[in-house]
Amino acid sequence: MSPPHTIILASTSVHRRQLLERLGLAFAQQAPAVDEKLVPGETPAQRALRLAVAKAAAVAAQHPAAIVIGSDQVASLPRGESAEVLRKPGDRVTCAAQLAAMSGSKVNFDTAVCVQTGSVVLTHLEPTVVSFRELTAAAIDHYIDREPSFDCAGGFRCEGLGVTLFRSMESCDPTALVGLPLIWLCGALRQLGVEV
Repeated sequence: MSPPHTIILASTSVHRRQLLERLGLAFAQQAPAVDEKLVPGETPAQRALRLAVAKAAAVAAQHPAAIVIGSDQVASLPRGESAEVLRKPGDRVTCAAQLAAMSGSKVNFDTAVCVQTGSVVLTHLEPTVVSFRELTAAAIDHYIDREPSFDCAGGFRCEGLGVTLFRSMESCDPTALVGLPLIWLCGALRQLGVEV
């Protein structure tokens, strides 16, 4: 019988940790040292994939025998030919402004994941489109009062009361919107010999 694999989540995200815990696997969590600045001309999907790969690589360089999972999500609001990237709001005023901007609109959430072990690098991009209902200022305040989500891209938690803001959601993997596409990840881990 082969020894158990060492799995490391290259993230400090509480949400990603909670998602990975669903799989019942032992894993460590380590902050990746990655510069997350915007690159001019990069699409939101390209940014998400670049950062997921960079996060996995940064931690894998320190633990070459481990299976390292890096992930990143970029939320964006289409604006004609371009897209406005929505960050974690950080405070109530910014959160309310982001939710107001998303009111009645479709918002894209590109969630990328990279699994690296040694020279093997597996990547995946999971797009999700969320259609928001028309949100009044009172509805936004009511949501923020009940579930302040200043540490989440877009300013809401889909796994909580954030669904009250939606008209619909299009995705092949609902866990992608939370921050880590578990359906693809399970397949990648099985490919690397991890029983999931």
